[in-house]
Amino acid sequence: MKNVLLIILSSATLFSCSKKTDSTPYVYVPVVPVDKNWSFETTPAWADEFDYTGSPDSSKWTYDLGGGGWGNSELEYYTKSLNNVSVANGILTITARKESIGGMNYSSARMVSKGSGSLLYGRIEVRAILPSGTGTWPAIWTLPNDYVYGNWPNSGEVDIMEMVGFDPNNVHFSAHNETYYAGNAKTSTMNIPTASTAFHLYREDWTPYAIRGYYDNVLVFTYVNNGSGPVTWPYDQKFHLLMNIAVGGSWGGTKGVDDSAFPTTMQIDYVRFYNMIPQN
Repeated sequence: MKNVLLIILSSATLFSCSKKTDSTPYVYVPVVPVDKNWSFETTPAWADEFDYTGSPDSSKWTYDLGGGGWGNSELEYYTKSLNNVSVANGILTITARKESIGGMNYSSARMVSKGSGSLLYGRIEVRAILPSGTGTWPAIWTLPNDYVYGNWPNSGEVDIMEMVGFDPNNVHFSAHNETYYAGNAKTSTMNIPTASTAFHLYREDWTPYAIRGYYDNVLVFTYVNNGSGPVTWPYDQKFHLLMNIAVGGSWGGTKGVDDSAFPTTMQIDYVRFYNMIPQN
């Protein structure tokens, strides 16, 4: 791993020199990346405009399937059935339903863009209408392809959009890593009054210097690489996109689940990835 040396050095501030006759201490100073004001290509390197009908394009999307709580005490069973995920009239629809399946009491879908739909630095845009209802927990988020620095949260996670149904219209952008994760994650929140009734643009701009989040092109979140290595910046590896509606769970289910809210949907107009333009 390219940052092994950095990890070792950053674990302490003072090191003895290798020569026994020289007792001068070595002080490690983190090198903070410089913001080069990177820009992004204007033509997507990868996209789905959902301009077809039926199941999502299998060359672009796979699925996380099953139940068991997904580490968050969630209540849904994820499927790839047209009952839970389908495309029509230029829109992808993920539907969470109240039904018994696979030992769980709700069904939903969790789409994954692994493979061609992954990137290292760039811009991600998703235009979406979010679901409503107490107990829902929709997310548009990213995870690493290979977990270079170990299991979650050490290899990072970025939540481009999260909202819980008991707190409607308060939309959260977050970054998780070994130092900041779960309730201690770096997070910003924006109230979008029509989050569940109109399309809004959820965007991440990711460079070696910072992760920035934008809602409807308004900057809402900035997380800067402080040069401490993967303990705070594991975001130097390829990540892919996930989109899902969870039901209940450690956050979404805090105030119970309103069964009358189902079925409920998240609608996606498009997903677009743009490459970052390198600079010397």
